[in-house]
Amino acid sequence: MSQRIGRPAGFKFNNIEKRFGTLYALRRVSLEIAPGECVAVTGRNGSGKTTLLRIASQLTRPTRGDLNFSGLSDGDVPSIGYVSHAVMLYDELTAEENLLMFARLMGIPEPEKRAVTLLEATDLASRARSLVRTFSRGMKQRLAIARALLQEPGLLLLDEPGTGLDTESMAWLVNTVRGLRDEGRTIVMSVHGESALSQLATRAMRLDAGVVFADTRSGATFQAVFAGTEA
Repeated sequence: MSQRIGRPAGFKFNNIEKRFGTLYALRRVSLEIAPGECVAVTGRNGSGKTTLLRIASQLTRPTRGDLNFSGLSDGDVPSIGYVSHAVMLYDELTAEENLLMFARLMGIPEPEKRAVTLLEATDLASRARSLVRTFSRGMKQRLAIARALLQEPGLLLLDEPGTGLDTESMAWLVNTVRGLRDEGRTIVMSVHGESALSQLATRAMRLDAGVVFADTRSGATFQAVFAGTEA
């Protein structure tokens, strides 16, 4: 999936907390993701993985603490692609219509050309005019990734992108993430346990009850990070 990409951006959490009422999703998390890193974030359900990604994507505001981006020129804003656990597509639109709608909302030049390029790259060109409600989980996931790549983001955030995928779709996902990583994009993906997808990571960290429990940048081994996270 070779293409021009936005400037790779990193980000830094400074004592970030996120509360939902009395429940803490993140507790004073401080971490830094460097431009060009490919990071796997693991942890049990409820550990804070999705909240971390949503704050990094600027879709959720922290209760306290600061988020800063790095690797950008003065005045630039980060180009971010985000794929949530729910694919968030419009079932009654075709694959092509979904991409065109989002491309136009984003003000992307030549939206038709961009949509065609991404449908081809995600092996969906033959189903461009099929309604999304007729798609398998794997096809919907590919289309969600295509939507996230519309702006050619330098920072890509993936929330459990392998959930529910069959063997063929998982193989496609692994090859795609590998290609995006090799293009130099910054990738942060939440994963359940060690897998072919997590093995693409250049760094791994584990969340537990809203705190960073282990991080290979701080000396933990990959084995230690993924120990006990399958539940």
